[in-house]
Amino acid sequence: MDHPPSPTLLTLPPSLRVISLNCWGLKFLSKHRHARLSEIGHQLAIASPPPQIVGLQECWTQEDYLAIRDLTKDILPYGIFGGGLAILSKWPIEETSMYRYPLNGRPSAFYRGDWFVGKGVACARIRIGPGMKDVVEVFNTHLHAPYEREPHDSYICHRTAQAWEIAKLMRHAAERGHMVLGLGDFNMVPMSLAHRLVEAHAPVRDVWRIVKPDSAIGGAHEAAEKARGRTVPTAQECLDEHGATCDGKFNTWRWSKETRKELERGRDTVVDPDAPDPRARRLDYVFLADNVRETGYRWEIEGMEVGMRMRHPTLMCSLSDHFSIETTLVRSQASKGASRRPKMTTPLPPDTYDIILAMISKYDARERGQRRHRLARFGVSIFVSLGCFVAVWWSPRNYVAFIMLLVSTLGFGGGVLEGLMGGLFVGSELRALREFRHEIERAQEQAVVVAKQNDTLF
Repeated sequence: MDHPPSPTLLTLPPSLRVISLNCWGLKFLSKHRHARLSEIGHQLAIASPPPQIVGLQECWTQEDYLAIRDLTKDILPYGIFGGGLAILSKWPIEETSMYRYPLNGRPSAFYRGDWFVGKGVACARIRIGPGMKDVVEVFNTHLHAPYEREPHDSYICHRTAQAWEIAKLMRHAAERGHMVLGLGDFNMVPMSLAHRLVEAHAPVRDVWRIVKPDSAIGGAHEAAEKARGRTVPTAQECLDEHGATCDGKFNTWRWSKETRKELERGRDTVVDPDAPDPRARRLDYVFLADNVRETGYRWEIEGMEVGMRMRHPTLMCSLSDHFSIETTLVRSQASKGASRRPKMTTPLPPDTYDIILAMISKYDARERGQRRHRLARFGVSIFVSLGCFVAVWWSPRNYVAFIMLLVSTLGFGGGVLEGLMGGLFVGSELRALREFRHEIERAQEQAVVVAKQNDTLF
């Protein structure tokens, strides 16, 4: 990377173009991975207006990251990469860090990979102007995926804790007087518990709901959206009005297996933009908090859209299983009476924290039960292994002795893994749960105080 220019040479931009995209770049698992991600880099390079800050998720390989960097080096010369997350910037990156989530899946679910990849938050401090506070702190993340529907989603506690952690990071950045951008695939729908937690405990707002507050709060088939009594939106409305970045009809990776096979044979399917699209929903976000109280200017939303809808030019598939969320922010002078005090966060109603505490208690009980079972299986494996070794001495046939040794070895190996997960992993997970519980209890105490103050005023 070239040496960054001196801050004194920077000129504060009149606008910011921001893009967040889940690239679906899983090595060995994502089809046409390198071809698709290379095309994503190409589309970023030729985009108009050109992006200035980009957050990518599920960009897992160095090969793909370097390909994107090479294609975008003229407009996005600065970048960081790690943990499947990448941040690209037009301006110098002054400081970076990677924060790993304390609660982040389970090693026993190796086929899902959330624990092994170490999901977290990629943080970058980007200088966009010469002033002391002309800084954007970017937080790029990918929260734990829901593998079952609520309330049967056993990872909802993890995802809620992760939303809490990134909210703290963004709040601390705002308290430093910096502009904040939270980008990523949050694996949550608007106005869900995790979404409300982020907006309540960090002074950030979901840019899509700022402009379109009446947009959908999930797929039309989901209970929360059904309760609103709205008609099922069309495929085009899902994109233009509701910001649906995932599971929509226009994305070829959400088509049926038979339809995708037809596409691979060169027979495309025309999507009717007026057809109802009950499954489309928004999982990707740009959260914003400006630093008007420190700088005297604010950032207003000029436009936003769901992007990266184009197909690969030769493969004819969508570039990812998600579309991007894109926004343009315009700088404007704040009124002279703008307050200089830091913006306060507004806690959720006290009973909402009871829901989170009940969720933590339920998951805590589950994991304690898992620990007992795993340690019990470890103990059983020891006795089985010793029994097999002893029985070998009285084995009537060589093949019987071999079977006993094989059972002993495999059983003891599996038992050791169970013991490690039960004794080490579950213990660390319970400690993280305990810390999460304490923080939620403190937040609830503050919420009760605020509620009493509001009752006194009104």
